[in-house]
Amino acid sequence: MLLRNVFLVRAFCVWTFLVPAIVWGQADWSQFRGSAGDGQTTLSLPLSWDQETNVTWKTPVAGQGWSSPSLYGGTLFFTAAVPQGEGDKVDYDLQLLGVSAKTGEVSFQTNLFKQLGASAPRIHSKNSHASPTPLISSGRVYVHFGHMGTACLDLDGKVIWKNNELNYRPVHGNGGSPVLVDDHLIFSCDGAKDPFVIALHRDTGKVVWKFDRQSDAKKKFSFTTPAVIEVEGQKQIVSPGSNVVCGLDPKTGEEIWRVRYEGYSVIPKPVFGDGMIFICTGYDRPTLMAIRMGGKGDVTDTHVEWVEDKAVPHTPCLLLIDSALYMVSDRGIASCLKAKTGEVVWRERVGGAYSSSPIASNGRIYLQSEAGETHVLKVGEEYKVLSTHSLGERTLASYAAGDGAIFLRTADHLYRIEDK
Repeated sequence: MLLRNVFLVRAFCVWTFLVPAIVWGQADWSQFRGSAGDGQTTLSLPLSWDQETNVTWKTPVAGQGWSSPSLYGGTLFFTAAVPQGEGDKVDYDLQLLGVSAKTGEVSFQTNLFKQLGASAPRIHSKNSHASPTPLISSGRVYVHFGHMGTACLDLDGKVIWKNNELNYRPVHGNGGSPVLVDDHLIFSCDGAKDPFVIALHRDTGKVVWKFDRQSDAKKKFSFTTPAVIEVEGQKQIVSPGSNVVCGLDPKTGEEIWRVRYEGYSVIPKPVFGDGMIFICTGYDRPTLMAIRMGGKGDVTDTHVEWVEDKAVPHTPCLLLIDSALYMVSDRGIASCLKAKTGEVVWRERVGGAYSSSPIASNGRIYLQSEAGETHVLKVGEEYKVLSTHSLGERTLASYAAGDGAIFLRTADHLYRIEDK
C-alpha cells in the first residue's frame, strides 16, 4: 500500500508539472506567425465579432506601429513608435509594451531607441517605425527595430542588452521579424545596398556570423522573416531576398543552396512541408515557387517543382494545411492550391485590400482586411465563407491567438476577442 501511494503521489506530481507546460504551449503565440511559426493553432477561436459582440476588452494603443502582438505567460508584447511632438520630421521613442492578456491593462512601457525625425529614412505609407514582431523565449523578449537596433528584455520590460551597431539604410522602413535557432537570434537586413543576414548571440547581442547576400537585383531591399526548417536531420534558415532565396546553416551562416528568380521588396515568410519550401517573390509581379529540399549550391534548374503567377500575395504570408496551400492576394483574391503540384483547387474574390497574414484554427481560415473586415473561410476543397464581420478600424497587423481568443491590433486599439 505504501509503495502504491508513493507511486500515485509521484504520478500526480509529474502530471501537475506537465499540465501547465501543455496548456501554456497551446496558449502562447510567442513570435510572428505563432509559436510554431506557421500561422496555425489548435485552439478554438470565435467565429464572429463586432464592436458590440465578443469583445472582452479594448485598450487604446500608444503611438504607432504594425508589429503583431505576441503572447507569452499571460502577457501581450508589442512595439510602438511614440511621436515626441507633431510634424513630418518628429522624433519617435521606440518602445516595447506589455499588456495583460486577461484585462488589457498596460503593465509596462519601455523606451529602447530613439528615431530622430531629422535624419530618419522615409517609410512607406503602409509601414511604421515599429513593424517587426517581438519574439519571446525562455523568459526573455527579443525586440527588433531593423536598422535602429535590436534588444533583449526580461518579462517585466527591463533591458538585458541592446545592439544598435548594425549600419544599413532601409528602403520604405523595416519589416522582417527575427527568429531564434538554438543560441542564435537571426534576421534579414535587406536595405538599399549590400543586403545581409545576421545572427546575434541570444545572451549578449554580439554578432556571431554575417552572411552577405549575393544578388544581381537592381533593387536590393526586402522585408522577409526567415523560416526555420529541418532537412535530413539538419536545421536550416530559409531567407528570401531580392532576386534570390538562400538556405543557410544557422550555426555558421554558410550558404547551403540558392534559387534565383526576379523580384524585390519580398515580404511573405516562407512555409515548409511535404519536403518543399514555398516562397513568394515580391514585386513587380509576384510568383509562388515550390522548391524541393535536399539540394546543394545553385538549384534553380533542378529543384523548382512548380511556379504559380496568378493572385499571388505581395504582402500576406501563406498557410499550408493538410498538403494544401491557402493564400490571399493584396487585392483580395483567395486561393487554394495543391502543395505537391500547384494545381488550383479554387480561386475566389473575397474583396478588400490585404496586408496582414491569415491564420488557421480548427478547419477555419481567418482573413483580416486593411479596413478591419474579417472573412472566415472553411478549410477544404470547396470555397465557403463561414462569416464576415468588421470592427471598422484600419489594421495592417496580423493576428495573435491564444487562450481561446484572438488578439487584434488596429491603428488605435488592441482587442481581445472571444466567444462570450
